[in-house]
Amino acid sequence: MNRIDKKFHGLRQSNTCAFMPYLCAGDPTPKLTPDLLLTLEDAGADLIELGVPFSDPIADGPTIQRASERALNHNISLKSTLDMVSKLRQRSEIPIALMTYYNPIFSMGESEFCKEAENAGIDGVIVPDLPPEEGKPLLDVAPEYNLSTIFLVAPTSPSNRIELIASVSTGFIYCVSLTGVTGVRATLSDEITPMITELREHTDKPVSVGFGVSTPEHAKQISKIADGVIVGSAIVNVVEENMDNKEQLLKSVKQFASELADGVKSK
Repeated sequence: MNRIDKKFHGLRQSNTCAFMPYLCAGDPTPKLTPDLLLTLEDAGADLIELGVPFSDPIADGPTIQRASERALNHNISLKSTLDMVSKLRQRSEIPIALMTYYNPIFSMGESEFCKEAENAGIDGVIVPDLPPEEGKPLLDVAPEYNLSTIFLVAPTSPSNRIELIASVSTGFIYCVSLTGVTGVRATLSDEITPMITELREHTDKPVSVGFGVSTPEHAKQISKIADGVIVGSAIVNVVEENMDNKEQLLKSVKQFASELADGVKSK
């Protein structure tokens, strides 16, 4: 088991849901990303979804698009993100799932990517633009490097596709709560519960829900039906609002993340 597997195993033993915040590597600066990640861990994060900035983030809404642009302005790449995690591993053992589009992996080469990811201390990879039907080059080599391959299920996914995704995903299954891109939403979709119910018919692997989870109340609702709660844009908004003042940035992120963690962990 890698760190992701161990974390979900331990949380299931205690009947507890995982809190997984998202950060974009290099946002607002490369120097601040590790501090933010450690702040999120201190605030109660169980796992981290760390985004690799990309020039055409088709699954992301305006908030994470802007974060990606800020990071790209600092010349953050897949390689520098891996370097960042490698250095961070001297200070933290929190499970990290890398969220990256496929082009950077393809450019590096699947085997080289998996090798470098394992060496850096990455535990899993989420590739939103990689259909499982086309994922064989990555799926073939990832197990050699103890790297979880996490695929996304959407409300539009038919039953046969849900079954396929459940069979090839390792670590956890990423359940997209709504049709569309990432972003803060006022309410949660009523499609989440039926989607998770159908997933449970195919697998007992952990299911984490993201896209649109924006408040502690949202987190509390999701925690009652899923194994993990993923919060991205709402946290990145706090980063964006406070990025010119490091002290205020870390304080605000910790406060908001603590409130989300309390929502996830509340019974």
